[in-house]
Amino acid sequence: MLNRTGRLVKMKKEILSVFVASVLVASCAGSVGKRSDTDTVGIQSQPVADADIVGQWYIENIVFNDSDYVRPGEEVPGVVQHMVFTDSTYSIMTNCNSISGEYVLRGDSISLGDGAMTEIACDNMAVEDALRKILPEIATVDMENDSVVRLNCGSTAGYIVLSKPTFETK
Repeated sequence: MLNRTGRLVKMKKEILSVFVASVLVASCAGSVGKRSDTDTVGIQSQPVADADIVGQWYIENIVFNDSDYVRPGEEVPGVVQHMVFTDSTYSIMTNCNSISGEYVLRGDSISLGDGAMTEIACDNMAVEDALRKILPEIATVDMENDSVVRLNCGSTAGYIVLSKPTFETK
């Protein structure tokens, strides 16, 4: 049995242990996920600008993996299936259905919100089925020469390839 002085000493040790553990956790947690303005070799880091995806884009390919993909141009030849981004919304027109919703873009990260989808029974539903499956997984955007966009899945190897329409002038 501890006397009063012994209990005080034990309580002080427990408080000190909790304080030290708190300081260690706070110091570790404070650095997780943060980057300094310069890296270890002195190169200034640059924030990633929001990708410029506003406008109309043709859907070229919807890829789930190396052997599972849908090419809208092959599924329904002669029909241009496309995706349009405004400042905060997206809309998709397939061969007979449309999908729309809101999106948030921060740097190269994108989140496509759930939206509305028409449900017309089409002869070929491959594109609609693929989009319904892949859209919730989209997490990042890659751009190539302002003419090709790749919407990448976050947890899988899937992606959607979009291309900018080219208009011929006569």
